[in-house]
Amino acid sequence: MEYRLLGKTGKKVSAIGLGLEHLDRKPYKQIKETIDAALDVGVNIMDVFMPGTEIREHIAKALGNKRNKVMIQGHMGASDINQLYDISRDMPTVRKYFETILRIFGGYIDFGMCFFIDSEEDYKKTFETEFIEYAIKLKEKGDIGHIGFSSHNPERAIQAINTGVPELMMFSINPAFDMLPSGEDTLDYLDEGFGVDKFKGLDPKRAELYTLCESKGIGITAMKPLGVGKLLSKEHTPFARPLTVPQCIHYVLSRPSVASVLPGCQTAAEMYDVANYFNVSDSERDFTDVISRMQKDFKGNCVYCSHCQPCPVEIDIATVMKYLDIARLDKECIPPSIKSHYNALSSKGSDCTSCGHCETRCPFDVKIIENMQEAASLFE
Repeated sequence: MEYRLLGKTGKKVSAIGLGLEHLDRKPYKQIKETIDAALDVGVNIMDVFMPGTEIREHIAKALGNKRNKVMIQGHMGASDINQLYDISRDMPTVRKYFETILRIFGGYIDFGMCFFIDSEEDYKKTFETEFIEYAIKLKEKGDIGHIGFSSHNPERAIQAINTGVPELMMFSINPAFDMLPSGEDTLDYLDEGFGVDKFKGLDPKRAELYTLCESKGIGITAMKPLGVGKLLSKEHTPFARPLTVPQCIHYVLSRPSVASVLPGCQTAAEMYDVANYFNVSDSERDFTDVISRMQKDFKGNCVYCSHCQPCPVEIDIATVMKYLDIARLDKECIPPSIKSHYNALSSKGSDCTSCGHCETRCPFDVKIIENMQEAASLFE
């Protein structure tokens, strides 16, 4: 297992975690076996957004005395009063459900997540009311370690991050979602199946979100990496052929600021299959051939895949591009930490000899030489 820093929380989380949604209403034996498999492969972060008391108690029981080996994402605002997964901003309801999860998991939740910030109304009822004050007080009391939120909408996510309150975000990420316009409801595609008519290439608002998170130290935990299995399906994938599990995982882990991907495994076998990502070759992880064949593709956008390597003068091109994309958010006010990271590189944009080897290998026709010159101009 690989462990990554979750933004400015300072916590190191497993690059592959576990989303527990699909274990809801499953037999305890199955829950126990899946969680044991997760612990066996080194998973140390799990998401528990489900509001039901039984599933939460089963998870806590399965963890047993290993609770302290796992960081839990628990969600404020998740309830099941009107339906299975209901969103509530009613404060007595919010407190009731969150106090239950606190009790079940030993009085402490590592990451207290504001649940489902997808619409303007969601944002206002969370960040402009006593809801966020409740979250802040929980952190001050030591009941939660860090404040985060979950979202599927890049515009609302950017709005939430710019309040300065969250330290992490749970966001839906996969290559198909990243090609949808930011105004589209990604969850509709999980219900109806993917079609190609809406895909416009890498959505600039999503790209902006990922680089904003990197610049502000907002760690990302990623949900829906497999598109609920649709990206693995010949029938439902929007691409010329289905992606594999390692390709989906690798795509998500290559996004800026992503610390952990949380697939919704519901058996021990599925958990071991996902964790096999660390055992496969680079070529088996490579997603570029599949997504570069999309009719409306990622042309001109760096996806940090490192196909351009090796560089004769040893520039880490993907890393330079990542820092450059962050700098482009506001060229007049580049975060000092990003400047520092860039200047610590052993080879920089100014070292580029314009040989062009990288551009001949790039699947997305990125003008790498021009980008290296821009990086040198901005950072050096």
